[in-house]
Amino acid sequence: MADRQGSPRPVVEGVEAFLAGGGDWVWLRDKDLSATARRRLGEALAERVWAEGGTLVVGGDIALAADLGADGVHLGGGQAALIAEARARLGARALVGVSAHSVAEVEAVARRGADYATLSPIFPTASKPGYGPALGTEAIAAAAATGLPVVALGGVTAETLGPCRAAGAAAVAVMGGLMQVTDPAAETRRLLRAWRDAG
Repeated sequence: MADRQGSPRPVVEGVEAFLAGGGDWVWLRDKDLSATARRRLGEALAERVWAEGGTLVVGGDIALAADLGADGVHLGGGQAALIAEARARLGARALVGVSAHSVAEVEAVARRGADYATLSPIFPTASKPGYGPALGTEAIAAAAATGLPVVALGGVTAETLGPCRAAGAAAVAVMGGLMQVTDPAAETRRLLRAWRDAG
């Protein structure tokens, strides 16, 4: 997840390091930029992500995702009703993900036709305030039982992603743990090793 809040370096620089470390999926999450600034950032990220064969998903902005030709859009929990609109605007091959904060919400977006859902917060985290207590890996197992791919989010580290995968997570998303470290490339490699070792 790419978000400049709390990052000691420009977002593009952090994403470049992530890609250099072997990462391949970037979610543009900056919500408070002006439309012009967000478009410029999206264009800069798209150039770098696609040059490395990666996937770029735009958070909460179907129009920007369409204009960029992004690989998909990630809708907030309150935007679940827009899944069909996103699919129509972006095409059948685009990814449409939705944020969920309970197993019931995962079930709901699965019925609406989402491609995946993030489930958070799995562990305590400063980047997901206001969403209640940590759900724990038990929630991942229950959500994965819906058949919808579940991305574990919130407090995920190299030490905690193993239990997430064991519980049925299709992937994990990391923001603060990558954007705020001294060496994002090295941390990305560490996360990927931990994911492979947990398989």
